[in-house]
Amino acid sequence: MRVLGGRALRSLRGGALPLGAALLLAGCASMPSSGEVRKVDNGQQADADAQVRVFGIPPHAGETPAEIVSGFFEATTSGEPDFATAKKYLTPTFKNQWDPLAKITVLASGPQSDGGTDADTGPGPKGGTSTVVAVSGMTAAKVDAKHAYQPADGTFHTSVHLVKQGTEWRIDRLDDGLILSASDFRRIYHSVNMYYFADLGPDARRSGASQQTLVADPVYLRQQQTDSLTSIVSALLDGPTNWLAPVVDTAVPPRAQLSSKGTGPGVTVDDSQHLRVRLSSAADRLGHEQCMRLAAQLFATVQGQASAKLASAEVQRDDGATICSLPSSQALAPTNLVGTGAGRYFIGAEQHQLYELVGEGTSANPVRGPFGSDKADLASVAVRRDEQVAAGVKTDGRHLVVGPLVDGATWQVSQLASTAQDPKNGLSAPSWDGLDDLWVADRNPAVSRLYVLHNGVGTPTQVDVPMLDGRVESLRVASDGVRMVLVVDHDGVKTLQLGLIRRGGTADKPQFSVTDLRDLTPTGETVSSVSWAGASRLVVLGTDIGGGGQQIQYVSTDGSAAPALESIGEAVSVAASEDPSRPLLASYNGSVYWLPDDSNWKRANPKGGSPVYPG
Repeated sequence: MRVLGGRALRSLRGGALPLGAALLLAGCASMPSSGEVRKVDNGQQADADAQVRVFGIPPHAGETPAEIVSGFFEATTSGEPDFATAKKYLTPTFKNQWDPLAKITVLASGPQSDGGTDADTGPGPKGGTSTVVAVSGMTAAKVDAKHAYQPADGTFHTSVHLVKQGTEWRIDRLDDGLILSASDFRRIYHSVNMYYFADLGPDARRSGASQQTLVADPVYLRQQQTDSLTSIVSALLDGPTNWLAPVVDTAVPPRAQLSSKGTGPGVTVDDSQHLRVRLSSAADRLGHEQCMRLAAQLFATVQGQASAKLASAEVQRDDGATICSLPSSQALAPTNLVGTGAGRYFIGAEQHQLYELVGEGTSANPVRGPFGSDKADLASVAVRRDEQVAAGVKTDGRHLVVGPLVDGATWQVSQLASTAQDPKNGLSAPSWDGLDDLWVADRNPAVSRLYVLHNGVGTPTQVDVPMLDGRVESLRVASDGVRMVLVVDHDGVKTLQLGLIRRGGTADKPQFSVTDLRDLTPTGETVSSVSWAGASRLVVLGTDIGGGGQQIQYVSTDGSAAPALESIGEAVSVAASEDPSRPLLASYNGSVYWLPDDSNWKRANPKGGSPVYPG
């Protein structure tokens, strides 16, 4: 076997990058078992890699079939949006048939090939007019036609058929799509969040949030393109990824695309940061309300990739006439249900009451009301996103309490209780979504179940999890109310599962289920703690199954992750906010730490654990 990619490719570093050509930076933080607790930054190397431009080399006269295949794969790693150089390795007929955008197969390292098998006379191209080159590798991930990334493993095999045209070999049969090494994929593609509206079913009327709740849908698009804006908006118009589609809606009219009229692009941002999107005739009858919803999707999606703040988003008909314009003052923030509070909370080590860190300092005070009492006796807690109400599980693991964070108030003991004798088998730490629903799992091995309580009180509703294989150890629900991440214990190994919350029934008799579980467990790890850390990002505390230590790692909701750190420490849990400007929290060695953007970890006083943000 030979590694494809022997020839040198021309590369260029530096140069201005267009909108959206920013490499996904997913950092890691480390906490040593001894010495100073520190932050690790690997962003400089990523920035350098993002500014490497690679130019493909066309085929040379007299190249062998294996060299043609190698040169073709190298040329597909260039920054050419039309793959012009790569298509020079194809026959004139086949270059019009091959679809490079159909899918991407990401290999752990570069593809490997054999020397080729003569399709006419047997092994090796010994004078025949056609030959087949076998290509293989170890699969790391797949990206489908809707740009959705999904981790994958296993052995990859395909073949490339070549024919002799005159004296030169050219490819005349090849699977659609690209085959890239993981390093080339990271260099060429970056993650971009598309935004769609949450489908809350019968809860839409109750919450009043169905018209304003945006859900992030990460996709991978080519970077370093002159038409990055066009590719971003086109991806949004194509609709959500197959996995997220069941729980979101889009305001894009059926069959609507960017307008092809005129000589200019269908998407522009002028010097005053006004975004204008001209759609095809399929959108000419778009109503004002639906248009404003579409403008909100466009605004959030493009703003996420823009360095400057957008002033407005305007949607135009095919002839350039304005249908609607959404000013920035009316734009919907993806974090609109996250809450405006920036409170950082934890449970004190001595009296097990709830503390809140004061300002940006390291000191903390007990909260007001029953949760701050020295008789609170709390094992875990969740603060509602408006920071007016909290829910907590008592240290016996059997009782759930809910109450306001005000002086003189009392809490209410929930109807939901566990019969487990061991607190480790009792109720999990609860979690609030942005619709004021409280989610909690009973970990009792005899009746392990997931529940939801509206406003944290009343009769608990059991939640069906049809794909669950194991016991829910902990959970965190996203503010949008349609995504939930679970830590699931199966035979002692704890995996990270992301599911979709389906809401059915009626407002009086709601039905809930968590479906389409997606395994996001970092390779070779068992997961002990997880928290939402952005619109489409999680922070995960994992331990190497082979005993290699702990690590804190950012993982996208599509499963793509930052490189792992080999040596971490003895952290117990991590917490983050969906507002990415808020610092990371972690409990370590009996204390709570927080990590400012421009500093090292800082320890909170007094001692404690179980840090949380509202949610």
